[in-house]
Amino acid sequence: MANRINKIVGHVQAGRLSAQATASGPMMGAIGTKSPDDVVVVSALRTPICRAKKGGLKDVTPDDLLKTALEGVINETKIKPELVGDVKVGNVQLGGAYAGPARMAQLRAGFPASVPIAALNRQCSSGLQAVADVAMAIKGGMIDIGVGAGVESMTHGGAVGGGEMPPINVNGLQQSKAAMDCIIPMGVTAENVAERFGITREMQDEMGVDSHRKALAAQAAGHFKAEIVPVPVEVDGKTVMIDRDDGPRQTTLEGLKALKTVFKKNGGTVTAGTSSQVSDGAAACLLMRRSKAEELGLEALGIFRGAKVCGVDPDIMGVGPAAAIPVALESAGVKMEDVDVFEINEAFAAQAVMCVQKLGVPAEKLNPNGGAIALGHPLGATGARQVGTLLHELKRTNKKIGVVSMCIGTGMGMAAVFESEK
Repeated sequence: MANRINKIVGHVQAGRLSAQATASGPMMGAIGTKSPDDVVVVSALRTPICRAKKGGLKDVTPDDLLKTALEGVINETKIKPELVGDVKVGNVQLGGAYAGPARMAQLRAGFPASVPIAALNRQCSSGLQAVADVAMAIKGGMIDIGVGAGVESMTHGGAVGGGEMPPINVNGLQQSKAAMDCIIPMGVTAENVAERFGITREMQDEMGVDSHRKALAAQAAGHFKAEIVPVPVEVDGKTVMIDRDDGPRQTTLEGLKALKTVFKKNGGTVTAGTSSQVSDGAAACLLMRRSKAEELGLEALGIFRGAKVCGVDPDIMGVGPAAAIPVALESAGVKMEDVDVFEINEAFAAQAVMCVQKLGVPAEKLNPNGGAIALGHPLGATGARQVGTLLHELKRTNKKIGVVSMCIGTGMGMAAVFESEK
């Protein structure tokens, strides 16, 4: 009992970052082992990610983005769509998590009506949650094959925090500080993290420059070609194929230093240059039981080894990865030093820097192909996009273990562990 109390006190003294985690269900198999019951990813693809309202996908509707991603994983593997047991799609800003149009996009992508679909919204982790839900359905015996996907058109869905407040008991809300903190703008929570944990403007600017530098280098080297499905767009009566992210650009420390702060005018540190870009895009991952993949003659790209979701204080929601990654690794039987690549979403440099420092993530293992500051953050799609980027990077570099993680608005964090198939 004394040890338990000391452990709880330690969590509190650490800033409440060791939050209570939700269970990820049955053990997903040990790293380095292979079982017919493993949940494997056989295809992980995405559309390009483009700047909302001014990028290459601004005139493409969200259902067409999702359709492209769904078609991509089916065409790459050449499986019969009717074999898919379920499709889960993450979305954040569109009405009803875009459930109706997602079904329409699924049917237009060639899936028969017999294949069900569900839409979900766990905010910025929605795409990863969709992948995890499918993985657990496979592990639990509900299905043998499933698709975890995500889509967001911030051109059509509006900016973060846009639109009217949903129906809510305002008087009741004001009686709970924690509940009130849930409506703090995301950028302000980033300023809170910076102030509370000593994350300087210089640290944030350096991450911003690094994100763009790595993304541009990855583009030049062709690292994204294996994960991108081009999107046809009509321009002046002609069909143009959009096959490249348009967010990455040449960025310097001097240029970022010249930017004004956005969310806190006096004494703030967060700028547009150290915040994730508002973006359009979709992604999809095709998962199977290993025995089914072998039956169909499909090679595994990677193995899903588990996921955890943690709650943290809403006013510093960006610390979520610092809470979720340790418990996800512990559940998977993995140590921090064993991880080869960390895909940590750069919602804001302030929170990403804090998490990297808290966890001791080596610079060379962090977002090797750039992150959301450069690539963009189409909210509902990001988690599924990160899975694809991670697995293709592990395969390309012949590395073994990777983590995908992100913070979640209203105070949460999610992390998932993947093992490359070697």
